[in-house]
Amino acid sequence: MQFLAITRRFTERFSQAEFDAALGPEADAARARYARGDFREIYSRGDVPGAVLLIEADSAEAARALMDELPMAQRGMMEIQIVPLRPYRGFIGG
Repeated sequence: MQFLAITRRFTERFSQAEFDAALGPEADAARARYARGDFREIYSRGDVPGAVLLIEADSAEAARALMDELPMAQRGMMEIQIVPLRPYRGFIGG
């Protein structure tokens, strides 16, 4: 199953210096999950600091667990919304 994870950094709670220190470990963790096939696509948001990820997982709980393992999530530096995806009905005939 596929899930969309939408994140937003808590810029009102953490300084830019704190984010700068976290970005390297965060990128390393995201690359590892991408290499494993858990993260299919990753984009930086254009509206606010954060990211949007396409995740391959067996359940919403498993997708949440993948995101909760990220360093910035463990430090409470971002909010995460998990959205389950299903095929577009226009392409599946109903």
